[in-house]
Amino acid sequence: MFEFLKKKISSWIGNGKEKPKKQKEKDVKKSREKKKGIAKKIKADKPEKKTSKIKVAEDNNQESRLLTKDEKETKGEVSVLLDEAERIPEDKANAQKEEKSNFFTKLFKKITSSKLLQKDFDDIFQEFEIILLENNVALEAVDKIKDNLSINLVGQQVKKTEAQARIMQALKDSILSVLIEPQDFIKQIKNHEGTFTIVFFGINGTGKTTSIAKIAYLLKKNGISCVLAAGDTFRAASIEQLKIHADRLKVPIVSSSYNADPASVAFEAKKYASAHKIKVILIDTAGRMYTKANLLKEMEKIIRVSQPNLKIFVGESITGNDAIDQAKTFNDVIGIDGIILSKADIDEKAGAILSVSYVTKKPIYFLGTGQNYEDLLPFTKKTVLKNIGLE
Repeated sequence: MFEFLKKKISSWIGNGKEKPKKQKEKDVKKSREKKKGIAKKIKADKPEKKTSKIKVAEDNNQESRLLTKDEKETKGEVSVLLDEAERIPEDKANAQKEEKSNFFTKLFKKITSSKLLQKDFDDIFQEFEIILLENNVALEAVDKIKDNLSINLVGQQVKKTEAQARIMQALKDSILSVLIEPQDFIKQIKNHEGTFTIVFFGINGTGKTTSIAKIAYLLKKNGISCVLAAGDTFRAASIEQLKIHADRLKVPIVSSSYNADPASVAFEAKKYASAHKIKVILIDTAGRMYTKANLLKEMEKIIRVSQPNLKIFVGESITGNDAIDQAKTFNDVIGIDGIILSKADIDEKAGAILSVSYVTKKPIYFLGTGQNYEDLLPFTKKTVLKNIGLE
Protein backbone atom coordinates (compact mmCIF):
# COMPACT_ATOMS: atom_id res chain seq x y z
CA MET A 1 0.00 0.00 0.00
CA PHE A 2 1.06 3.60 -0.71
CA GLU A 3 3.84 2.18 -2.91
CA PHE A 4 3.68 4.83 -5.66
CA LEU A 5 3.27 7.75 -3.26
CA LYS A 6 6.12 6.49 -1.10
CA LYS A 7 8.48 6.27 -4.09
CA LYS A 8 7.46 9.75 -5.21
CA ILE A 9 8.06 11.35 -1.80
CA SER A 10 11.35 9.45 -1.37
CA SER A 11 12.59 10.76 -4.72
CA TRP A 12 11.58 14.31 -3.75
CA ILE A 13 13.44 14.12 -0.45
CA GLY A 14 16.51 12.71 -2.17
CA ASN A 15 16.46 15.43 -4.82
CA GLY A 16 16.06 18.11 -2.16
CA LYS A 17 19.38 17.22 -0.55
CA GLU A 18 22.76 18.46 -1.73
CA LYS A 19 25.36 15.78 -2.46
CA PRO A 20 27.92 15.30 0.33
CA LYS A 21 31.53 16.37 -0.34
CA LYS A 22 32.78 12.76 -0.47
CA GLN A 23 30.13 11.87 -3.05
CA LYS A 24 31.15 14.85 -5.18
CA GLU A 25 34.81 13.71 -5.04
CA LYS A 26 33.76 10.21 -6.10
CA ASP A 27 31.80 11.62 -9.04
CA VAL A 28 34.82 13.70 -10.19
CA LYS A 29 37.12 10.68 -9.88
CA LYS A 30 34.68 8.53 -11.80
CA SER A 31 34.47 11.13 -14.57
CA ARG A 32 38.29 11.31 -14.88
CA GLU A 33 38.61 7.52 -15.00
CA LYS A 34 35.96 7.42 -17.71
CA LYS A 35 37.90 9.93 -19.84
CA LYS A 36 41.14 7.98 -19.40
CA GLY A 37 39.33 4.81 -20.42
CA ILE A 38 38.06 6.44 -23.63
CA ALA A 39 41.59 7.57 -24.54
CA LYS A 40 43.09 4.11 -23.90
CA LYS A 41 40.38 2.41 -25.91
CA ILE A 42 40.93 4.66 -28.95
CA LYS A 43 44.66 4.06 -28.83
CA ALA A 44 44.24 0.28 -28.47
CA ASP A 45 41.73 0.04 -31.29
CA LYS A 46 43.83 2.06 -33.80
CA PRO A 47 45.64 -0.25 -36.31
CA GLU A 48 49.37 0.17 -36.81
CA LYS A 49 50.47 1.67 -40.14
CA LYS A 50 53.86 2.53 -41.59
CA THR A 51 53.70 6.08 -42.79
CA SER A 52 56.09 8.91 -43.56
CA LYS A 53 57.31 10.83 -40.55
CA ILE A 54 56.80 14.57 -40.15
CA LYS A 55 58.92 16.75 -37.93
CA VAL A 56 56.88 18.66 -35.31
CA ALA A 57 58.24 21.36 -33.01
CA GLU A 58 56.83 21.51 -29.47
CA ASP A 59 55.46 24.87 -28.23
CA ASN A 60 57.50 24.69 -25.05
CA ASN A 61 60.77 24.66 -27.05
CA GLN A 62 61.66 21.24 -25.69
CA GLU A 63 63.56 18.78 -27.88
CA SER A 64 61.76 18.17 -31.16
CA ARG A 65 60.26 14.72 -31.67
CA LEU A 66 58.82 12.83 -34.62
CA LEU A 67 55.12 11.96 -34.84
CA THR A 68 53.69 9.69 -37.47
CA LYS A 69 50.77 10.93 -39.50
CA ASP A 70 48.56 8.28 -37.85
CA GLU A 71 49.67 9.43 -34.39
CA LYS A 72 48.67 12.98 -35.27
CA GLU A 73 45.26 11.76 -36.42
CA THR A 74 44.84 9.59 -33.32
CA LYS A 75 45.83 12.45 -31.05
CA GLY A 76 43.24 14.66 -32.72
CA GLU A 77 40.50 12.02 -32.34
CA VAL A 78 41.32 11.46 -28.67
CA SER A 79 41.23 15.20 -28.08
CA VAL A 80 37.76 15.45 -29.59
CA LEU A 81 36.52 12.48 -27.56
CA LEU A 82 37.98 13.90 -24.38
CA ASP A 83 36.12 17.12 -25.05
CA GLU A 84 32.92 15.11 -25.40
CA ALA A 85 33.68 13.28 -22.16
CA GLU A 86 34.12 16.61 -20.41
CA ARG A 87 30.64 17.56 -21.55
CA ILE A 88 28.94 14.37 -20.26
CA PRO A 89 28.71 15.45 -16.59
CA GLU A 90 27.35 18.85 -17.67
CA ASP A 91 24.64 17.21 -19.81
CA LYS A 92 23.73 14.90 -16.96
CA ALA A 93 23.61 17.82 -14.56
CA ASN A 94 21.18 19.64 -16.85
CA ALA A 95 18.98 16.53 -17.08
CA GLN A 96 19.04 16.15 -13.30
CA LYS A 97 18.18 19.82 -12.95
CA GLU A 98 15.07 19.20 -15.05
CA GLU A 99 14.10 16.18 -12.92
CA LYS A 100 14.63 18.12 -9.70
CA SER A 101 12.01 20.68 -10.65
CA ASN A 102 9.28 19.01 -8.59
CA PHE A 103 6.83 19.81 -5.80
CA PHE A 104 9.36 19.40 -2.98
CA THR A 105 12.25 21.30 -4.54
CA LYS A 106 10.05 24.12 -5.79
CA LEU A 107 8.78 24.62 -2.24
CA PHE A 108 12.34 24.34 -0.94
CA LYS A 109 13.65 27.04 -3.30
CA LYS A 110 10.76 29.41 -2.67
CA ILE A 111 10.72 29.14 1.09
CA THR A 112 14.48 29.70 1.36
CA SER A 113 14.69 32.65 -1.03
CA SER A 114 11.64 34.68 0.02
CA LYS A 115 8.36 34.51 1.90
CA LEU A 116 6.10 31.95 0.28
CA LEU A 117 3.06 33.70 -1.20
CA GLN A 118 -0.35 32.02 -1.50
CA LYS A 119 -0.28 32.34 -5.31
CA ASP A 120 3.14 30.67 -5.48
CA PHE A 121 1.98 27.90 -3.15
CA ASP A 122 -1.15 27.26 -5.24
CA ASP A 123 0.96 26.96 -8.40
CA ILE A 124 3.47 24.61 -6.74
CA PHE A 125 0.78 22.44 -5.11
CA GLN A 126 -0.84 21.60 -8.47
CA GLU A 127 1.70 18.82 -9.13
CA PHE A 128 1.09 17.19 -5.75
CA GLU A 129 -2.68 17.59 -6.20
CA ILE A 130 -2.58 15.67 -9.50
CA ILE A 131 -0.53 12.87 -7.90
CA LEU A 132 -3.02 12.54 -5.02
CA LEU A 133 -6.04 12.50 -7.32
CA GLU A 134 -4.38 9.91 -9.58
CA ASN A 135 -3.92 7.75 -6.46
CA ASN A 136 -7.69 7.81 -5.73
CA VAL A 137 -7.53 10.35 -2.91
CA ALA A 138 -10.95 12.02 -2.66
CA LEU A 139 -11.14 15.68 -3.69
CA GLU A 140 -12.37 16.68 -0.20
CA ALA A 141 -9.27 15.07 1.34
CA VAL A 142 -6.98 16.73 -1.23
CA ASP A 143 -8.47 20.13 -0.37
CA LYS A 144 -7.95 19.48 3.36
CA ILE A 145 -4.31 18.48 2.79
CA LYS A 146 -3.78 21.62 0.71
CA ASP A 147 -5.38 23.89 3.33
CA ASN A 148 -3.28 22.41 6.10
CA LEU A 149 -0.05 22.71 4.09
CA SER A 150 -0.94 26.29 3.21
CA ILE A 151 -1.49 27.24 6.87
CA ASN A 152 1.91 25.83 7.81
CA LEU A 153 3.97 27.21 4.90
CA VAL A 154 2.43 30.33 3.33
CA GLY A 155 4.06 33.53 4.59
CA GLN A 156 7.07 31.58 5.88
CA GLN A 157 10.72 32.09 5.03
CA VAL A 158 13.28 29.81 6.66
CA LYS A 159 16.97 29.06 6.49
CA LYS A 160 18.15 26.40 4.06
CA THR A 161 19.31 24.21 6.92
CA GLU A 162 15.80 24.20 8.40
CA ALA A 163 13.68 24.22 5.22
CA GLN A 164 13.59 20.48 4.55
CA ALA A 165 12.54 19.62 8.11
CA ARG A 166 9.90 22.36 8.05
CA ILE A 167 8.38 21.17 4.77
CA MET A 168 8.42 17.50 5.83
CA GLN A 169 6.71 18.32 9.13
CA ALA A 170 4.06 20.36 7.30
CA LEU A 171 3.50 17.44 4.92
CA LYS A 172 3.13 15.04 7.86
CA ASP A 173 0.65 17.33 9.59
CA SER A 174 -1.40 17.73 6.42
CA ILE A 175 -1.64 13.94 5.93
CA LEU A 176 -2.56 13.43 9.59
CA SER A 177 -5.30 16.05 9.32
CA VAL A 178 -7.41 13.74 7.11
CA LEU A 179 -6.99 10.62 9.28
CA ILE A 180 -9.09 9.60 12.29
CA GLU A 181 -7.57 7.09 14.68
CA PRO A 182 -10.04 4.71 16.40
CA GLN A 183 -10.26 3.73 20.02
CA ASP A 184 -8.35 0.65 21.05
CA PHE A 185 -10.73 -2.07 19.80
CA ILE A 186 -9.99 -4.65 22.51
CA LYS A 187 -10.05 -2.10 25.36
CA GLN A 188 -13.32 -0.68 24.03
CA ILE A 189 -14.92 -4.13 24.32
CA LYS A 190 -13.37 -5.07 27.67
CA ASN A 191 -14.37 -1.76 29.25
CA HIS A 192 -18.00 -2.20 28.20
CA GLU A 193 -20.40 -3.71 30.75
CA GLY A 194 -22.51 -6.56 29.43
CA THR A 195 -22.72 -7.96 25.90
CA PHE A 196 -21.02 -6.03 23.10
CA THR A 197 -22.78 -6.27 19.73
CA ILE A 198 -21.17 -5.52 16.36
CA VAL A 199 -23.06 -5.53 13.04
CA PHE A 200 -21.12 -5.64 9.77
CA PHE A 201 -22.36 -4.00 6.56
CA GLY A 202 -21.07 -3.72 2.99
CA ILE A 203 -21.73 -4.66 -0.60
CA ASN A 204 -21.26 -8.18 -2.01
CA GLY A 205 -17.72 -9.45 -2.45
CA THR A 206 -15.85 -7.02 -0.21
CA GLY A 207 -14.64 -9.68 2.22
CA LYS A 208 -17.24 -8.99 4.93
CA THR A 209 -17.65 -12.59 6.10
CA THR A 210 -13.88 -13.16 6.11
CA SER A 211 -13.38 -9.94 8.10
CA ILE A 212 -15.90 -11.19 10.70
CA ALA A 213 -13.90 -14.42 11.02
CA LYS A 214 -10.69 -12.39 11.47
CA ILE A 215 -12.34 -10.35 14.25
CA ALA A 216 -13.49 -13.58 15.93
CA TYR A 217 -9.91 -14.87 15.78
CA LEU A 218 -8.61 -11.61 17.30
CA LEU A 219 -11.16 -11.73 20.13
CA LYS A 220 -10.36 -15.35 20.93
CA LYS A 221 -6.65 -14.54 20.92
CA ASN A 222 -7.32 -11.86 23.54
CA GLY A 223 -9.42 -14.16 25.72
CA ILE A 224 -12.79 -12.66 24.73
CA SER A 225 -15.70 -15.00 23.99
CA CYS A 226 -17.89 -14.42 20.93
CA VAL A 227 -20.77 -15.87 18.92
CA LEU A 228 -21.34 -15.50 15.18
CA ALA A 229 -24.78 -14.66 13.78
CA ALA A 230 -25.45 -15.69 10.14
CA GLY A 231 -27.65 -12.73 9.23
CA ASP A 232 -26.97 -13.05 5.51
CA THR A 233 -29.95 -15.23 4.63
CA PHE A 234 -30.07 -14.19 0.96
CA ARG A 235 -26.71 -15.03 -0.66
CA ALA A 236 -26.25 -18.67 -1.66
CA ALA A 237 -23.80 -20.57 0.59
CA SER A 238 -23.29 -17.56 2.88
CA ILE A 239 -24.51 -19.48 5.96
CA GLU A 240 -22.29 -22.48 5.13
CA GLN A 241 -19.30 -20.16 4.63
CA LEU A 242 -19.73 -18.62 8.08
CA LYS A 243 -20.27 -22.08 9.63
CA ILE A 244 -16.93 -23.25 8.20
CA HIS A 245 -15.18 -20.31 9.87
CA ALA A 246 -17.00 -21.02 13.15
CA ASP A 247 -15.87 -24.68 13.07
CA ARG A 248 -12.25 -23.74 12.33
CA LEU A 249 -12.18 -21.13 15.08
CA LYS A 250 -14.20 -23.29 17.47
CA VAL A 251 -16.71 -20.54 18.24
CA PRO A 252 -20.53 -20.95 18.38
CA ILE A 253 -22.80 -19.77 15.56
CA VAL A 254 -26.52 -18.94 15.41
CA SER A 255 -28.19 -19.41 12.02
CA SER A 256 -31.54 -19.99 10.35
CA SER A 257 -32.78 -21.03 6.92
CA TYR A 258 -32.33 -19.07 3.71
CA ASN A 259 -34.85 -16.26 3.10
CA ALA A 260 -35.53 -16.06 6.84
CA ASP A 261 -35.78 -12.65 8.49
CA PRO A 262 -32.18 -11.60 9.29
CA ALA A 263 -33.43 -9.51 12.22
CA SER A 264 -34.76 -12.70 13.85
CA VAL A 265 -31.26 -14.26 13.56
CA ALA A 266 -29.81 -11.21 15.34
CA PHE A 267 -32.48 -11.54 18.05
CA GLU A 268 -31.69 -15.24 18.60
CA ALA A 269 -27.96 -14.50 18.77
CA LYS A 270 -28.56 -11.94 21.53
CA LYS A 271 -30.59 -14.49 23.50
CA TYR A 272 -27.84 -17.10 23.04
CA ALA A 273 -25.10 -14.70 24.18
CA SER A 274 -27.09 -13.73 27.26
CA ALA A 275 -27.82 -17.34 28.21
CA HIS A 276 -24.21 -18.48 27.74
CA LYS A 277 -22.57 -15.32 29.10
CA ILE A 278 -20.78 -14.58 25.85
CA LYS A 279 -19.16 -11.16 25.63
CA VAL A 280 -19.37 -10.29 21.90
CA ILE A 281 -21.93 -10.92 19.15
CA LEU A 282 -20.69 -10.61 15.55
CA ILE A 283 -23.61 -10.23 13.12
CA ASP A 284 -23.16 -10.83 9.39
CA THR A 285 -25.61 -9.17 6.99
CA ALA A 286 -26.49 -9.55 3.31
CA GLY A 287 -24.40 -7.54 0.90
CA ARG A 288 -26.31 -4.59 -0.44
CA MET A 289 -25.48 -2.37 -3.39
CA TYR A 290 -24.89 1.10 -2.00
CA THR A 291 -26.88 2.63 -4.89
CA LYS A 292 -30.07 0.91 -3.73
CA ALA A 293 -31.35 3.03 -0.83
CA ASN A 294 -34.49 0.89 -0.39
CA LEU A 295 -32.35 -2.23 0.16
CA LEU A 296 -30.14 -0.42 2.64
CA LYS A 297 -33.23 0.50 4.67
CA GLU A 298 -33.81 -3.21 5.29
CA MET A 299 -30.75 -2.98 7.54
CA GLU A 300 -32.59 -0.56 9.80
CA LYS A 301 -34.70 -3.40 11.23
CA ILE A 302 -31.58 -5.39 12.16
CA ILE A 303 -30.24 -2.31 13.93
CA ARG A 304 -33.49 -1.75 15.84
CA VAL A 305 -33.56 -5.38 17.01
CA SER A 306 -29.86 -5.88 17.79
CA GLN A 307 -29.10 -2.40 19.21
CA PRO A 308 -25.42 -2.69 18.21
CA ASN A 309 -22.56 -1.00 20.03
CA LEU A 310 -20.64 -0.77 16.74
CA LYS A 311 -21.82 -0.63 13.13
CA ILE A 312 -18.85 -1.51 10.93
CA PHE A 313 -18.69 -0.88 7.20
CA VAL A 314 -16.45 -3.28 5.25
CA GLY A 315 -15.13 -2.05 1.90
CA GLU A 316 -12.35 -2.92 -0.53
CA SER A 317 -9.38 -0.59 -0.41
CA ILE A 318 -8.53 -1.32 -4.06
CA THR A 319 -11.81 0.17 -5.33
CA GLY A 320 -10.58 3.64 -4.33
CA ASN A 321 -13.20 6.35 -4.80
CA ASP A 322 -15.93 3.72 -5.15
CA ALA A 323 -15.21 2.46 -1.63
CA ILE A 324 -15.40 6.05 -0.38
CA ASP A 325 -18.81 6.55 -2.05
CA GLN A 326 -20.05 3.25 -0.59
CA ALA A 327 -18.97 4.19 2.94
CA LYS A 328 -20.55 7.63 2.60
CA THR A 329 -23.90 6.18 1.46
CA PHE A 330 -23.98 3.53 4.20
CA ASN A 331 -23.13 6.23 6.73
CA ASP A 332 -25.94 8.47 5.46
CA VAL A 333 -28.50 5.66 5.67
CA ILE A 334 -27.58 3.72 8.82
CA GLY A 335 -24.88 5.82 10.52
CA ILE A 336 -21.75 3.66 10.64
CA ASP A 337 -19.33 3.85 13.59
CA GLY A 338 -16.17 2.58 11.93
CA ILE A 339 -14.60 1.01 8.87
CA ILE A 340 -12.60 -2.06 7.85
CA LEU A 341 -10.83 -1.84 4.49
CA SER A 342 -9.98 -5.23 3.00
CA LYS A 343 -7.29 -6.04 0.39
CA ALA A 344 -5.09 -3.17 1.58
CA ASP A 345 -2.03 -5.33 0.94
CA ILE A 346 -2.59 -5.26 -2.84
CA ASP A 347 -3.67 -1.62 -3.03
CA GLU A 348 -0.68 0.34 -4.36
CA LYS A 349 -2.55 3.65 -4.57
CA ALA A 350 -4.26 3.50 -1.16
CA GLY A 351 -6.33 6.61 -1.82
CA ALA A 352 -9.32 5.15 0.06
CA ILE A 353 -7.19 4.77 3.19
CA LEU A 354 -6.30 8.48 3.08
CA SER A 355 -9.84 9.61 2.27
CA VAL A 356 -12.58 7.45 3.77
CA SER A 357 -12.20 8.69 7.36
CA TYR A 358 -12.23 12.33 6.36
CA VAL A 359 -15.27 11.94 4.09
CA THR A 360 -17.36 9.96 6.64
CA LYS A 361 -15.81 11.45 9.81
CA LYS A 362 -15.52 7.87 11.08
CA PRO A 363 -12.33 5.96 11.95
CA ILE A 364 -10.78 3.02 10.15
CA TYR A 365 -10.49 0.22 12.70
CA PHE A 366 -8.58 -2.37 10.66
CA LEU A 367 -6.90 -2.98 7.31
CA GLY A 368 -7.23 -6.45 5.80
CA THR A 369 -3.79 -7.54 4.58
CA GLY A 370 -4.30 -11.15 3.45
CA GLN A 371 -6.49 -14.25 3.58
CA ASN A 372 -5.29 -15.70 6.89
CA TYR A 373 -7.10 -15.00 10.17
CA GLU A 374 -4.15 -13.07 11.56
CA ASP A 375 -3.99 -10.78 8.50
CA LEU A 376 -5.84 -7.91 10.16
CA LEU A 377 -3.76 -4.80 10.80
CA PRO A 378 -4.98 -2.36 13.49
CA PHE A 379 -5.16 1.08 11.89
CA THR A 380 -2.90 3.81 13.27
CA LYS A 381 -1.74 7.16 11.91
CA LYS A 382 1.85 6.07 12.49
CA THR A 383 1.33 3.07 10.18
CA VAL A 384 0.15 5.39 7.40
CA LEU A 385 3.11 7.78 7.81
CA LYS A 386 5.53 4.83 7.78
CA ASN A 387 4.00 3.37 4.61
CA ILE A 388 4.18 6.74 2.87
CA GLY A 389 7.83 7.14 3.91
CA LEU A 390 7.31 10.08 6.27
CA GLU A 391 8.09 8.27 9.55
